[in-house]
Amino acid sequence: MNLLDQNPDLHLLCGMSGKLRVAIIGGGPAGLMAAATLAPHAAVDLYEHGKQPGRKFLVAGQGGFNLTNAVDGDALLRHYSPPGFLDAALRAFGSGALREWLAGMGVETWEGSSGRVFPRKGIKPVQVLERILQQLGQQDVRIHTEHAFTGFHEGKVRVENKERSFLLEADRVIFALGGASWPVTGSTGIWPALFRGIGVEVLPFSSSNCGVEVAWPAAFIQAHEGKPLKNVRITAGKLQAWGEATITRHGLEGNAIYPVVPALRDGVQELVIDLKPDSTGARLLERIGNKAARHFAEAVHLGRMEHALLKAFTPKEASRDAGLFVRHAKALRIPVTGLRPIGEAISTVGGIPVDALTPDFSLRDHPRFFTIGEMVDWDAPTGGFLLQGCFAMGRHAAQAMVRDT
Repeated sequence: MNLLDQNPDLHLLCGMSGKLRVAIIGGGPAGLMAAATLAPHAAVDLYEHGKQPGRKFLVAGQGGFNLTNAVDGDALLRHYSPPGFLDAALRAFGSGALREWLAGMGVETWEGSSGRVFPRKGIKPVQVLERILQQLGQQDVRIHTEHAFTGFHEGKVRVENKERSFLLEADRVIFALGGASWPVTGSTGIWPALFRGIGVEVLPFSSSNCGVEVAWPAAFIQAHEGKPLKNVRITAGKLQAWGEATITRHGLEGNAIYPVVPALRDGVQELVIDLKPDSTGARLLERIGNKAARHFAEAVHLGRMEHALLKAFTPKEASRDAGLFVRHAKALRIPVTGLRPIGEAISTVGGIPVDALTPDFSLRDHPRFFTIGEMVDWDAPTGGFLLQGCFAMGRHAAQAMVRDT
């Protein structure tokens, strides 16, 4: 607990210098960026209900720390939905601008072969977070940990810590409360009822960037759980991805699955997998030639697991007829029974509807309140796009406040 928490009156004095007083609720990427942007122009207090801000950095870094993606401009915008919602924020603060901001704090980055951008080798996620927090400290941003947002009262925001509850005296409040993914990071999704209490619609949360559920034949999953499907193209409805998918006990997950999840969430009930995306059907038939059926898979270089998958979801005739075999190898249909639970999802959709916000991310019915990050109903795939979107939203909302003062 810091000095401000020991003396409740100081929560009223932080703006007496004449600066705009801004409270930020939530210490994730969006909230941290908003604080860094506002600090030179406003008196900023950031309230984090956990023991430290930025915990999503640390969890995200366990699977490869994608800070952003190298694509920029129009190519970057195409990865976000709904179309147009984040365009202004991303054009003003795209991946190049984010990398420059990080470099200014000594966090050099490098681009992987897939376009994903990582901290320079040797820089750990916790070090990136430490450098951001160090910058905020140098800018006099006051960070209050173990402070929970608990509701609204007569147009003000209520926060409580272990000792007491109090109302924030702030000119503007930025909410960066997260969605419902990765509960360990604090994104528990418990805030919607509080916003509904002031008349703000909140959409139910749903999984995004998550695994899908498949009813595997028992013999197949016993033999192949945990194995990767490499270099496959996966289609669901109008969405398509090329990459890798891992066989799990429950179904499939991986970078070739996550981009097509929106189609499954919208009602598509099957995946279509091209097991040999580098070859045409005609080329595969040419390789098979007059070979016996037992040599079909070997002729087209189909691995044991891929062959077992094909046999598990095709009629027996497909193993004896070269034409059917190739047709299914190029378009293997896998029924999907559902999505994995929100608690396992990398991100979520739902939350504050985009049409409830103005272009600067303030609530139309409560213009002093801004909502940014995953608590808003937008979506993007993995690969650095999620963090980029959160950083850009924090920057955009903060800059709008500065312009309006």
